[in-house]
Amino acid sequence: MRSHGESHTTNATRSLSKIPRSVWALGFVSMFMDISSEMIHALLPLYMVTVLGTSVVAVGFIEGIAEATASITKVFSGALSDRLGKRKLLTVLGYGLGALTKPVFPMASGLEWLTAARFVDRVGKGIRGAPRDALVADVTPAELRGAAFGLRQALDTVGAVLGPLLAIMLMWLTASHFQTVFWVAVLPAFVALYILIAFVREPETPASTRTVRSPLALHELARLGPAYWRLIGLATLFTLARFSEAFLLLRAQDMGLAPLWAPAVLVLMALTYSLAAYPAGVLSDRVGRRGVLMTGLGLLVAADLLLALLPGWTGLAMGVAAWGLHLGFSQGIFAAMIADSAPAELRGTAFGLFNLLTGVALLVASVMAGLLWDGVGFKATFLLGAACAGSTLVGVALLRSGPCKPN
Repeated sequence: MRSHGESHTTNATRSLSKIPRSVWALGFVSMFMDISSEMIHALLPLYMVTVLGTSVVAVGFIEGIAEATASITKVFSGALSDRLGKRKLLTVLGYGLGALTKPVFPMASGLEWLTAARFVDRVGKGIRGAPRDALVADVTPAELRGAAFGLRQALDTVGAVLGPLLAIMLMWLTASHFQTVFWVAVLPAFVALYILIAFVREPETPASTRTVRSPLALHELARLGPAYWRLIGLATLFTLARFSEAFLLLRAQDMGLAPLWAPAVLVLMALTYSLAAYPAGVLSDRVGRRGVLMTGLGLLVAADLLLALLPGWTGLAMGVAAWGLHLGFSQGIFAAMIADSAPAELRGTAFGLFNLLTGVALLVASVMAGLLWDGVGFKATFLLGAACAGSTLVGVALLRSGPCKPN
């Protein structure tokens, strides 16, 4: 008789073999682009503060603006993908723009150029985000959505592990020469673009599928339904608790971690994220989304409290690891819940609106985190995050109806 753990492993393996090839390809696209992005992102906050003399508030503002820009763009790209009935074209455009902006980072001569490059890079992320997620939902059977989104998140996060590791190695080999690391980061971005163009296949739109001429019209938005909008409200509150991961790097710097080893913080976070994302997705397909999401929120509360209250390197390591675990138990689950709740012909719009509202929340969270950090200290930043995550946890626990199991 097999144990529960063996049964879960078998189910996870079976789900893995059934996931469509295009989802695998999109996962590897995400992985290579994330290698590129994280090689830069792991060092950029420290480069801005230590080399360019930027304040922590400015770092938080730039990070928030960059991510909010991506989220705003996702609304229009998602709606356009619904209008056209085509997801891959916009996905290629977004990844292409992201690849083309990568060389700007090593060539930038000041904060203005870095800010502009970060802004345009995030516009590319915004263009590709909602159509890519809608494409994953389009090609995946409903009973495998959690596994599919979990796989894509896991491969994406493998890139987030490899990127900082490469950054550490190159910083050591080049005696902390930031620009060299940024140049090497250009290469995997173009590998990602090639895989997307060559290996991702978009399904034919069934003749019976309703055409949406104005996805952002009020009567179309009303079709998303109350369960979707309740989910959006909870996701927005949740995002107020998870400000930019740049603040994890700044906490490590405050504790005296040398710039050479700063990317190790993101490696630890990404490692736990990648290990959790796929199993969490498979589990949500079997037992429902709500319980898995509540686990993720509980992990975020724990991460914030550890980072705020437990001193020393042990507290930092445990907090960062818990932060990564909470991402694994929440990000893919939210995506699967959006796919569960939205009509097929409005999935792009649904993902776009989700990213817009959570992106605005991320801007608010990052700016508030920077202000609290500079004005009061790091403890206030993480304790506020714990309070927001706890409030969201209560909201999810009280959620009595909605997309808590795959449709």
